Amino acid sequence: MSISKIFFICAFFICSGLNAQYQIKELTAQKGVSIRAMSVPSEKVIWASGSKGMVAKSTNEGISFEWMQVKGYEKRDFRAMHAWNDQEAIIVAVAAPAIILKTLDGGASWNKVYENTDTSMFLDALHFSDVNNGTVIGDPVEGRLFILTTNNKGASWEKMPNDFFKSDLNNGEAFFASSNSNLIHLGKELVFVTGGLSSRLWKNGVAEALPLLQGTSSTGANSIAISPNGNRIIIVGGDFANDKIATNNIVGFKLFQTPNSEVKHLAKNKLVWEQLALANPNGYKSCVEFIDNNHLITCGTSGVDLSKDKGTSWEKISDLSFHIVKKHPTKRAVYLAGSGGRISFVEL
Repeated sequence: MSISKIFFICAFFICSGLNAQYQIKELTAQKGVSIRAMSVPSEKVIWASGSKGMVAKSTNEGISFEWMQVKGYEKRDFRAMHAWNDQEAIIVAVAAPAIILKTLDGGASWNKVYENTDTSMFLDALHFSDVNNGTVIGDPVEGRLFILTTNNKGASWEKMPNDFFKSDLNNGEAFFASSNSNLIHLGKELVFVTGGLSSRLWKNGVAEALPLLQGTSSTGANSIAISPNGNRIIIVGGDFANDKIATNNIVGFKLFQTPNSEVKHLAKNKLVWEQLALANPNGYKSCVEFIDNNHLITCGTSGVDLSKDKGTSWEKISDLSFHIVKKHPTKRAVYLAGSGGRISFVEL
C-alpha cells in the first residue's frame, strides 16, 4: 500500500472521529413546517411552535412528540412561545392580525389573550423574566417601537408607553422573528437587539450601535444570550440572505459592577459593559445559547458552531441548518429545531 493511500485512510478516520464526536440525533420531523420557537421548561418537557399553526410537545425528554395544529389558526406562523410546564404554554403569531394564544390543558384548547387588527402589526419575540412577568416585542408601528407586557402569566397584555424609550428608531431598524431570542431581561432591565439598515443594542429604552453587519433588510443582530452567572452577553447575527459571510456576525460584552480599578470615574454600582474580543463563527447565525459559563453554541442556516472558551474560538460541528437552539435543563446538551419540523438533540 502506498504512503499516500495510508495517509488518506488515516486522515479519513481522524476526520470521521472528529465529526462523530457530536452526534446530532433527529427526534421528530413534520414536512412543510418551519420551527422558530422552542421552550424547555423541565427535563422531560419540550414545546416547539412554527408555521401552519403547528405546535409540538414532548413529555418524555423527546422520545416521542405529539403534533397539534391549532384549530382556526391553520395558516398562522407561531414564531414565539413560552411554556411553564406540560399543561400551560403561550404562543405568539407573526403578521396581522397580531394574536397571542394560551393553553391551560396541554394544547387541547387555546384561548385568545391578545389581538390587534392593525395591518402593520408583526410580533417577533417573547420572553418571561419570571413566572408572571413577560414581554412581547414587535416591529415598529408608525415609526415607534411596539412592546407588550404582562404581569399575570400572559392572561392579559398592555402596550408599553412610548415615553419608556429614550432613543428613537433609525430608518429601516426593526427585529427578526428568526428564533424568539432577540430580547432578555437583565435583572429588571429590558435588553433587546435590532437589525436591518441599523443594528443596535437597547438597554431600558436607550440604544447603542453594534459592530455587526448591517445596512440591508437581511442584516444585523438576531439573537442575544446571557451566561448563567450573568457576567457575559453574546449577540449573533449576520446576513441571512448571504449566510456564508463569516465576518461581523458576533459581539460580546463582559458585565461588572463599579467600583472597579479601571473605571473609577464611573458612578458607583453602575453596570459596565466591556466589549470582548471574540472570533467569528462560521456564517450567519440566528440563535445563540450558553450551555454553561464557558461553553456556547450557535446555529443558523450556515450550520452549528460550538465554543468551549466563551466565544474566543469556534468549532463547526455540523453543516445542518437550524433556526433555534435551547439548552437541556440538566445535561450538557441542547435541542435544535428548524425547517421540515425537525427537532434534534446533541450531547456536548
